[in-house]
Amino acid sequence: MERVQLTIGDVRYAAALQELLERNGSVEVCRVEAPDLAQGGVIVVDAQGLDRLPTASFNPDRVVLITRNDPHHLGRAWKAGIRSVVFSEDPLNMAVLAIMAVELRAARPEGPAARSGAHCMTGTEHKRVRKQDAPAG
Repeated sequence: MERVQLTIGDVRYAAALQELLERNGSVEVCRVEAPDLAQGGVIVVDAQGLDRLPTASFNPDRVVLITRNDPHHLGRAWKAGIRSVVFSEDPLNMAVLAIMAVELRAARPEGPAARSGAHCMTGTEHKRVRKQDAPAG
């Protein structure tokens, strides 16, 4: 079961997001004052929750930031290395998609092929690889 920690001050937004995430039963959602970095899974924070993350020890790939479309907030996210940002005005389904994307990235196998995207070759690229690998003769 996937774990999602919510550190969001807007109680109605947090409750609605929790309900959407728990609907299919494969996600355990914990609403917390400050995320526990020792626990696995996705961390969803708002701007105030971002302030409560220890800057030196958190993995920004695990974090989804819910914030206003504001240059100051976006600049802070950029500096922190957070790649998943959802605007608080966006539909809740956008936040769910961002959380799913973080889960999928975390589940992706490690290694050069996973990081380079080599697992996604077009049909033309497959033919070229096969010709190169074919024995001469």
